[in-house]
Amino acid sequence: MGPQRGIKMQPINPTYRKTFAPPVMEARRWIEGKVFDSGRPLINLSQAAPVDPPPADLARAMADALMENPASHLYGPVLGMPELRAELAAQWSQAYGGVIGPSQVAVTAGCNQAFTAVMSTLAGAGDEVIVPLPFYFNHKMWLDMEGVRTVTLPTGDDLLPDPDRAAALITARTRAIVLISPNNPAGVEYPAPLLRAFCDLARARGIALIVDETYRDFHSRTGAPHDLFTDPDWDDTLIHLYSFSKAYRLTGHRVGAAMASEARLAEVEKFLDTVAICPPQVGQIGALWGMRNLAGWLAGERLEILARRDAVVAGFQRLPDWQLLGCGAYFAYVRHPYDRPSDRVAKGLVEDAALLVLPGTMFGPTRAQGGTGQAEATLRIAFANADAAGLSEVVDRLAALTP
Repeated sequence: MGPQRGIKMQPINPTYRKTFAPPVMEARRWIEGKVFDSGRPLINLSQAAPVDPPPADLARAMADALMENPASHLYGPVLGMPELRAELAAQWSQAYGGVIGPSQVAVTAGCNQAFTAVMSTLAGAGDEVIVPLPFYFNHKMWLDMEGVRTVTLPTGDDLLPDPDRAAALITARTRAIVLISPNNPAGVEYPAPLLRAFCDLARARGIALIVDETYRDFHSRTGAPHDLFTDPDWDDTLIHLYSFSKAYRLTGHRVGAAMASEARLAEVEKFLDTVAICPPQVGQIGALWGMRNLAGWLAGERLEILARRDAVVAGFQRLPDWQLLGCGAYFAYVRHPYDRPSDRVAKGLVEDAALLVLPGTMFGPTRAQGGTGQAEATLRIAFANADAAGLSEVVDRLAALTP
């Protein structure tokens, strides 16, 4: 019996069968086997991850650890290196003007694992979680696989969620509201008063507020992006998520973090111990070295991303048929001018413009699935790996197309 025949006969968890395939992997299949003209090479704007290696000094510190630190090859604490947890607690307390203790910090194998870990302690099959549109597809995938109902919160052209509309969606089965700021995929930054309003709502209704700040290092405003940590009782409601992947170009080393109550993290530890036992040691060593030594370098990275954001904003002013709905961190979220759904538009851009972007249908329900039409009308452009010249070329190629 061959392996292909065998897998067809084996049971598959029905919630997994109903979950959509990984969107970035699907988009990559659109370009498999394609040869692009050398004068117009493919510009890949599909994935929100840096492709450059980390700074040389950081990479050297990680290499030295591999060669000189025997513990780098061993299991570590399930909730992460004590030194990294303490550094996160100290730097976040200073940055946000609050009090965060090391025991309220867990290090995870990437921010996606931080989300799955805390969500596993919050919600099970039949429960509900409120997620604004457009959503981050991996969040939706996890909820679907766990049998948790995703309750989508529609947004308008400003792409900002409304706490009053969210309040109307809360039921006895609601366990959490999930916010991402700066947002993936929309690029918008949620104002501090809006985040405070959601926190107040969550506390009043006895549910959790998860704030994913993977892209906080590229926020356009200086200083703390919100005041949620200034509340001495922040951990009775707030769960904060973070990623080192974008800050220090450590995507392949999988280092993220979650901040929550000690009681919550005691439950998170159970999940992490059964999934990965501990976060990767070398990645944690790199993250800690980066936090202690690369503040100036990271500030320069932020300015570069903000300059690229400005280039996108200026470029789309040359495209009157397109509407830039959101732009920030790594992302531009745009309304396309075509009379066909975004999945067909995105595939067409590969053929017609050698551009790979993701369709809004990967970030929200279609009309047939109960959506408002936003998904069919929009595209996500991840511009972190395109410099100003490359972004100008993107705009030129879009301008050359006929709506």
